[in-house]
Amino acid sequence: MNVKTDTKEKFHVITIGEPAIAANMTAELEQTLKAYLKNSVKNVILNCTDMQTMDDAAAETIVKIQQQYYEQNASFVVCGLQPQLEKSLDKAGLLETMNTVPTESEAWDIIQMEEIERELLLGDDNPG
Repeated sequence: MNVKTDTKEKFHVITIGEPAIAANMTAELEQTLKAYLKNSVKNVILNCTDMQTMDDAAAETIVKIQQQYYEQNASFVVCGLQPQLEKSLDKAGLLETMNTVPTESEAWDIIQMEEIERELLLGDDNPG
């Protein structure tokens, strides 16, 4: 699987350079995305600009991984969904469970807002 990673201060942008993610690529996708949870910078933007189709199993895996990120106080945002892929995910009932935005810039904003929110919540738990 063709994957490009761009590391920033607060997050990683992972761009999948494949036109399609088939079911047999799901394990590799999961392994790639879960690896970032072990880093000191855990937030991830999954850029799907080049992707036209995604197998339902791969999409379900992304939803599960996104949940794992949030359980570990990390952000996971999907951006750049092409209209046909967005329609397919919606039809499968998966789009509404994904944290998606149109552009990478908007994904950056979401991560920054979620970081501030986590800092405020953690601050409330530790008065003093």
